[in-house]
Amino acid sequence: MAKLWGGRFDGKNEAWIDAFGASIPFDYQLAKQDIIGSLAHVKMLGKTGIIKESEAAEISAGLKTLAEKLAAGELNFTIENEDIHLNLEKMLTDEIGPVAGKLHTARSRNDQVATDMHLYLKEQVFEVIAHIKNFRQVLVKQAEKHVETIMPGYTHLQHAQPISFGHHLLAYYGMLSRDQARFEESIKRIDLSPLGSAALAGTTFPIDRQMTADELGFADLYHNSLDGVSDRDFILEFLSNSSILMMHLSRFCEEIILWCSHEFKFVELTDTFSTGSSIMPQKKNPDMAELIRGKTGRVFGDLMGLLTVMKGLPLAYNKDLQEDKEGMFDTVHTVLTSLEIMAGMIDTMQVNASHMAESTEKDFSNATELADYLAAKGIPFRKAHEIVGKLVLACTQKGIYLQDVPLSEYQAITPLIQNDIYDTLASKTAVIRRHSLGGTGFDQVLAQIQKAKQELATPEK
Repeated sequence: MAKLWGGRFDGKNEAWIDAFGASIPFDYQLAKQDIIGSLAHVKMLGKTGIIKESEAAEISAGLKTLAEKLAAGELNFTIENEDIHLNLEKMLTDEIGPVAGKLHTARSRNDQVATDMHLYLKEQVFEVIAHIKNFRQVLVKQAEKHVETIMPGYTHLQHAQPISFGHHLLAYYGMLSRDQARFEESIKRIDLSPLGSAALAGTTFPIDRQMTADELGFADLYHNSLDGVSDRDFILEFLSNSSILMMHLSRFCEEIILWCSHEFKFVELTDTFSTGSSIMPQKKNPDMAELIRGKTGRVFGDLMGLLTVMKGLPLAYNKDLQEDKEGMFDTVHTVLTSLEIMAGMIDTMQVNASHMAESTEKDFSNATELADYLAAKGIPFRKAHEIVGKLVLACTQKGIYLQDVPLSEYQAITPLIQNDIYDTLASKTAVIRRHSLGGTGFDQVLAQIQKAKQELATPEK
């Protein structure tokens, strides 16, 4: 079969060379966008008189037929036609005859594919934003259930201070909120039309780029044709934002995996988000959390892959840019699926609140409370810190905890310590008293929840 661009060539590639150079195995995913872009382009060609209105109408009708066949799953793409553009052009020619060749007037595959990707990514980013918002809602819902659920707060994966589990969940709400904002901000750089940039220098035909931009719903267009066809920073930004998002999901998954372990026993995932072992019948593995943690590396790789492709490319288009699509498609699928799984996993997980609370009673996470207590009595904090450190050492040697120390021993340190010290050392008291703005005190967690609900109720811009 002769190539649509084959006039210059008198040789024929071997099939395996064609397969190596073809992008249709993955860019078929741009078929809908390619047809939409072509419909806008041919409408403009007719309106500007570049082709006859009757020809534009005939081509438009043929494209709409292809769109219907695409929706019905009736289009078969071939390696011989190498990419989505040539596949659809061949199908259009088969559908309406030689007039189909006029569709490509004043257009190159360079601005065509860039337009397709802008349309595709704009649609997908709005989908990602919707998924993030849904997950944020799940986090707020669970946080509201667990305002007064006490758990150990950690630094260095060591018990640090007791906190509200709701407070812990809302930390991820904050991260996800910033992730969503990054995607929202990126839309202004995705929502640009490269159509009409042609191969690199624009065209001699009297096209109306503003018309096609408006027709396709773009907020603006590229004002330099070289820029329009040669850069992929809008994809890089998407991959970067996705990498940060997946990093946050991976951190959360790491904690979920720990919390499900026999040593923690803080939460249990439903069977939907767990799997078993082929040899150990007792196992219930948090595989979905582990997979998200693992798939984060794919997204990082997609970002690094495209950065590497782009770093040495001279202007304008180079075949290297064919490598811009697979990572984009892969990241879109990975992010959307991961967010959906995370939302379901957190929404349905069972929290062992009593065990969480108990784990804060047999530790020294209340040591700061004692130091603060002494500081409030007038002892300089650094001196109080030293006193409590020595007391913790003595307790560990005796196998007891701060709440087990008799009042007489406390008063031997300083008579300023009274019987209220035991209430101060209680985990719940420690959490309640941390009511500084943004702290883990129950009143502050409730304030965070109220703020989050107001944010979630505000329509996206």
